[in-house]
Amino acid sequence: MKVEIYSDIACPWCYLGKRRFEQALDRFPGKADVEVVYRPYQLVPDAPASASPHRAWLAERYGPQSVAMDARVTELGLAEGVAFDFDTALHVNTFLGHRLLHLAETEYGAAAQSRLKELLLKAHFSDGVDVGDRAELTELAVAAGLDRDRAAGYLAGEEGTAEVRARLAEARELGISAVPTFVFEGRWAVQGGQEADTFLRVLEQVAADTAEDTAAPAEQPGHRDGACTDGACAV
Repeated sequence: MKVEIYSDIACPWCYLGKRRFEQALDRFPGKADVEVVYRPYQLVPDAPASASPHRAWLAERYGPQSVAMDARVTELGLAEGVAFDFDTALHVNTFLGHRLLHLAETEYGAAAQSRLKELLLKAHFSDGVDVGDRAELTELAVAAGLDRDRAAGYLAGEEGTAEVRARLAEARELGISAVPTFVFEGRWAVQGGQEADTFLRVLEQVAADTAEDTAAPAEQPGHRDGACTDGACAV
């Protein structure tokens, strides 16, 4: 089974969703046969390359309710072992990070990409790291198991740019407008950082439908009847 997770590094629900999905996957008997890959999505594609305080940006965009938004996610994060620190988090463009995730997947494999994704999310949301900075990204790449010289050289050039832009366009064509969105076998979509029990039920259902080969024709993510919509970051 292949699961493609469309998410952004700057999406708190993507962090929660990753943790919850992994909990479900650990409980799924067919875990060894599940391939998980992360696909790029940018909630704020025009975010600046220079970092600024997250709090100030969020307040400008959402007003007074932004404090409550952060507080709710912070509380939910505690239950999943995620320590959100929005006071130190930085608002910055995530395109470079997505390029690095593309490198991890294509040259090091899905497991390395997953490690890097976790490190990027933690760096952004818990450690106050500028995930738009090439030097910081290189260190995260090394921590995930990527070669230092390869990662630094890759980030210094334009490799992967066209491929990531194509993936971003693909997400738009599929109708994805909120993240995280989990696409199972290219046919079933679940949107939002659902509870682990929900993800487990989906994994079991997809496995059963795939085994019986009775699934309906391919559908576009976000347009399937009954798709989950809670707990997502939307444009």
